[in-house]
Amino acid sequence: MSKLRTTHGQPRHLGGFTLVELMIAMLLGLIVIGGVTSVFLAGQQTYRANEALGDVADGSRTAFEMLSRDLRDAGLSGCDNTSGRVANVINPPYPWYSDWNNALHGYDDASTDPALTGITGNGAPVPNTSSVHVISTSNTDVTVSWTPAPSSADFKVSGSTTELNSGDLIMVCDFDHATLLQITNYNNSNVDVQHNDGAGTPGNCSKGLGYPTVCTTNGAAYSFPGNSRVAKLTAVDWYIGTNPVKGRSLYRRTVTNVAGTITPASQEMVRNVDNMQINYLVPGSTFGNATSVGANWATVSAAQVTLTVASTLQSVNANSAGPIQRVFTTTTAVRNRLQ
Repeated sequence: MSKLRTTHGQPRHLGGFTLVELMIAMLLGLIVIGGVTSVFLAGQQTYRANEALGDVADGSRTAFEMLSRDLRDAGLSGCDNTSGRVANVINPPYPWYSDWNNALHGYDDASTDPALTGITGNGAPVPNTSSVHVISTSNTDVTVSWTPAPSSADFKVSGSTTELNSGDLIMVCDFDHATLLQITNYNNSNVDVQHNDGAGTPGNCSKGLGYPTVCTTNGAAYSFPGNSRVAKLTAVDWYIGTNPVKGRSLYRRTVTNVAGTITPASQEMVRNVDNMQINYLVPGSTFGNATSVGANWATVSAAQVTLTVASTLQSVNANSAGPIQRVFTTTTAVRNRLQ
């Protein structure tokens, strides 16, 4: 080793690290780096897990909010004094979207739901998951003004509107009863609603709007008085379907008026909802599946919906080969059937 001389002539060794000291320093550095890396990875996994749980919670809240809103309104006519007196002159056998006697109807296997028949590809129902269809009404900005005669096939409304069109399914109701019908022609110039039989799809079996329903040309004649409510019929079907990325989503099937023809269409509402099971409450019994309800759908007062929701992240951490899944349950009362 080289030596330096001090001012007094004594030798002094050059300063530096020995090999052992360098190896110890490197080992300590690696320990520190490993600790920092471990903390970083743990924080990243915690973040991903929390993000996945938040994603699942958001999906369940969104699904329940929209689904419960429809379930609450099942069979809502807007004229509470009709007491079940509802005539239906839409051509029988009633399509699922106009069968008021089954304003709420569920299926334990969505593939057997008539509202979902023939759907393939995106939106196709997933077997062994529940589905439910709900029929209700929504307000319009007009009421009945007057009816030319009890046997007429038209009535006037209180003003021009963009909410009514030829082919729409509507409900008209007053203090006595309600009637479901299809508008065969709407003239916005003279605010005239026509409801002839023998026209439209599915069309009307009668032009008579009285109760009970008589399916002949003239049927049961009736004149709805002024200020009778005019509402559009709404029909939806909730189910689990195959989405465009080959996963599962919660779908909502609705009916729209396309050039005078009622046309069902499905819309993806919440992605990564893998399963839905629905139980129903018939007064005097406990919650049971759709099969247990039998022919008592008109009396179902509540629905208990259970959803299995998965996270969008497919691999949350090293110990999980798939997404996080959680099961949520909520109960919704059918408000116009509460005692």
